[in-house]
Amino acid sequence: LSPGLLVVAGSFAAFRLLNRGLERLVPPPPSARRNRWKWRNIWTSLAHSVLSGGGALAGFYLHPEMSNDLVGTHPPGAHSLVAVSVGYFIEDFVDMLCNQKLHQSWELLFHHSVVIICFGIAVLLHQYVGFALVALLVEINSVFLHLRQILLMANLVHTACYRLNSLINLGTYVVFRIATLAWMTRWLFLNRQNVPPAAYAVGTAGMAIMTPMNIVLFYRLLRSDFCK
Repeated sequence: LSPGLLVVAGSFAAFRLLNRGLERLVPPPPSARRNRWKWRNIWTSLAHSVLSGGGALAGFYLHPEMSNDLVGTHPPGAHSLVAVSVGYFIEDFVDMLCNQKLHQSWELLFHHSVVIICFGIAVLLHQYVGFALVALLVEINSVFLHLRQILLMANLVHTACYRLNSLINLGTYVVFRIATLAWMTRWLFLNRQNVPPAAYAVGTAGMAIMTPMNIVLFYRLLRSDFCK
């Protein structure tokens, strides 16, 4: 097995163990005890977002040369971070498949399938790791998305903490999610001559799927938190 696949497998196991032990680390409040699985799932997702989003930001800060070549240049840590994320997305896919009805989770299952394919290519080929790391900047916003869900489950909607998180969530959504995906789409278009047709097709399809999904989610957040 390649080292990348071993990291994926180790990440899957680690996030699975974390998920199982989270009720002891972060006991659910009374309002969340009806849906203990969801409580554990969100906290696991939050842990991944902090790790991957912070790691991606640190990667570009410590290795600015990587931004000049998103295809072939990457430090070993960047490749490992992408592999860790593949392991997490597989774990979350399995977790949702086992604990949630398909009509409730099909959007996220579809999203995870696209990410696993795209990131998996980067891990196996040791190519486009920098591009995958750009995609992981989206997880900076996911930190606040998951915090929003935690506050909702804890019945803390009418608090200053929830309001502040909503504002930060919306701001980081525009910067790290919409703007990042737009930049990635532009990069693919400008570098189409340097990307093999198969990889270009996968990347273009991924962007075509992710962009409308994120616009719809932005509309839902705006309507829910600011347009009532």
